[in-house]
Amino acid sequence: MEFPTSFLFIAAACVLPVLRGGGLRAAVLLAVPAVAAWQVMAVPPGVHQEFELFGLNLELMRVDRLSRTFALIFCIAAFLGNLYAWHVRDHVQQIAALLYAGAAIGAVFAGDLVTLFIYWEGTALASVFLIWARRTPGAYHVGMRYLVIQVGSGVLLLAGVILLFRDGHALEFEAMTLGSLATWLIFLAFGIKCAFPLLHNWLQDSYPAATVTGTVILSAFTTKLAVYALARGFPGTEILIYIGTIMTIFPIFFAEIENDLRRVLSYSLNNQLGFMVVGVGIGTEMALNGTVSHAFAHILYKALLFMSVGAVLFRTGTSKASELGGLYRTMPLTALFCVIGAASISAFPLFSGFVTKSLILYEAEKAHMTLIWLGLVFASAGVLSHSGIKIPYFAFFAHDSGRRPAEAPSHMLLAMGITAFLCILIGVQPQLLYALLPYEIHYQPYTVPHVVGQLELLIFAMFAFCLLMRTGIHPPEVRAVNLDFDWTYRMFLPRVLGRIAAASGIAMDGIARILTDLGQGLVNGLYHSRGPENLLGRSWPTGSMALFVVGVLVWVLVVAYLAGG
Repeated sequence: MEFPTSFLFIAAACVLPVLRGGGLRAAVLLAVPAVAAWQVMAVPPGVHQEFELFGLNLELMRVDRLSRTFALIFCIAAFLGNLYAWHVRDHVQQIAALLYAGAAIGAVFAGDLVTLFIYWEGTALASVFLIWARRTPGAYHVGMRYLVIQVGSGVLLLAGVILLFRDGHALEFEAMTLGSLATWLIFLAFGIKCAFPLLHNWLQDSYPAATVTGTVILSAFTTKLAVYALARGFPGTEILIYIGTIMTIFPIFFAEIENDLRRVLSYSLNNQLGFMVVGVGIGTEMALNGTVSHAFAHILYKALLFMSVGAVLFRTGTSKASELGGLYRTMPLTALFCVIGAASISAFPLFSGFVTKSLILYEAEKAHMTLIWLGLVFASAGVLSHSGIKIPYFAFFAHDSGRRPAEAPSHMLLAMGITAFLCILIGVQPQLLYALLPYEIHYQPYTVPHVVGQLELLIFAMFAFCLLMRTGIHPPEVRAVNLDFDWTYRMFLPRVLGRIAAASGIAMDGIARILTDLGQGLVNGLYHSRGPENLLGRSWPTGSMALFVVGVLVWVLVVAYLAGG
């Protein structure tokens, strides 16, 4: 029986507060993911930790090629993120980073939906402290929104699990179909965490609001855990193909007009998730291999880009494109690592994105999904524009901002250097990554048509960017607030509801006036017919009244006679 990998992180988080010395705590933060990575690779496939709780069989350590690959990259990401954060002496961030990584790895190894739910909520509760650790009013409010959305995702997951249990289904975390309310709720829970379209704004708000180091750690776990959950629970679900395609396209336009470079990277993250979701939707072995390999590579190059922009923020105090430029003069290594990350995400040959994204595009083309393939190709060109060019260009090579900050600290450079090396290693030796994938793979990315076609696409995208810049059509980098879909309920709905309320008020006033007039008319009518001045209200002589009563009596007798006759 193997010790669950997640428990290593949880135990370290419990011990960390009593350790003396910032260097010792930082060393523990590096040692734990290193030991965890060794264990992940050493444990053979199978179920290695299970127990019964209230009649439920819980599997804490279900190991197969899919879970192992995600757990390994999570361990690597935790190591690199903690190395990048070596200078941090904040107990809150250090403990949150350990618990967050441990919960994500625990969820990956969960063999049942109950265990998945526990770790699913654990990632939400631990990660929010990386946002609150910035200790600003804005970070507090963003963190509260992030927590509500993430916990809400867990509530939907729990509701789906309860419905499955009520209907007598087994709770093993295996492939499902969208044939019941329970599975739809679980699907929606995964979709929220994966930042599906219209459910995505929490990502662009929360990641840039976190600390410099917290953003790097956040970028690795939450959304990729959701990708793993979709790959495990809903492979081959057709709707994911269309959801993923939309995810690859719509962030491009928002990223182009965004001024904050960390928000640009958050939109880019959303875009890259779309490729993975499409791979899950296609559902073939090659497509799922593409999803897993792209998630692996994406964690590395996205972390590298967040690290480089974070180093700029750390040294200058800003990540706004309109306030940066010319930093290559004093931060040349950071600029170099940023370019490597940009080349990787843009899928240049010899970089990691080239050998992973192509698996998904290959399967879309093989399945004759022409429109989907065209959408993914367009999105690939857009990635080069907003992440491959915009990030390094405006941060390091655009107009001279006059800033001359010092180079990033040595531990940040080391973390970026290792990450950059892995991005190049995967691009040069893709078989090292392919050997870790869930299914056997026989694919050669370096063919003449593939290399030439990709270079043509990249050259075209670079030419388009240069043309837009030269003609002034490219959106200028100015201070602005991009509300994205939040506009619907921050601007649109309040305006609509305000107008509805105003129109309702006018209508209610009109109805009130009508009712008042009708009521006043009724009162006046009753007064005229029954008041003291009308005919019936006057005093009548006794004889007249006796005559009136006799007349009424005669009338009654006549009617009774006629009725009886």
